Amino acid sequence: MYPKTLHKDWCEFLKDEFNKPYFKNIIQSYKHAQHSNQTIFPPRELIFNAFNLTPLHSIRVVILGQDPYHGSFRFCDKEIPQAMGLSFSVPRPVPIPPSLKNIYEEITQSLGIIMPNHGDLSVWASRGILLLNAILTVEKGKAGSHKDFGWEYFSDSVIARISDKLEGVVFMLWGNFAKKKIGLINCTKHIVITAPHPSPLTQGFVGSGIFKRANEELLKRGKEPIDWSLPLM
Repeated sequence: MYPKTLHKDWCEFLKDEFNKPYFKNIIQSYKHAQHSNQTIFPPRELIFNAFNLTPLHSIRVVILGQDPYHGSFRFCDKEIPQAMGLSFSVPRPVPIPPSLKNIYEEITQSLGIIMPNHGDLSVWASRGILLLNAILTVEKGKAGSHKDFGWEYFSDSVIARISDKLEGVVFMLWGNFAKKKIGLINCTKHIVITAPHPSPLTQGFVGSGIFKRANEELLKRGKEPIDWSLPLM
């Protein structure tokens, strides 16, 4: 589970974290879950997918999720996990989850972009959008089951280090869980945009204009706006 293939940017940036006692506890908890025959999502090679697809130097936006999707989708007699190591994203041909449908609806309403019929956000990651979950693993069928592993110590450190070392990053914090992370961010150096969670169980995300605002804030700082479109197929 140790990220041996982590992008070199992140290896140097986070090497101290990997040597801390809490991270060793994460590894031990993960190994114990494996030995208990848990099915763990995302697959091991995708746990650090967000970091490998979005090098540190390319970060323009951080979108924070809570923990990975814990479900799967059967396609052609093959079980495909929803979780792919990117917050809110699912691999093709997994159906688009309800929260992501609302994300797409908000983008369409505020920016006029036609969104695709798939939920793979890998292209966003390649454009400098760090799709970070606070918790990086989960047991199949059990939401929040790995919340005590120590992953939040890791993701909190990532957020705080990005805040400290980079300039003018847009942090998008959706829902009460994500909003609690605002104390980790230097709001004089960075832009924090909050909104209700995109879940259909909450109100106010669609119509919030947050994607348009993110681009406006980037432009104010002389940065390129985000192309929020995705390949339609």
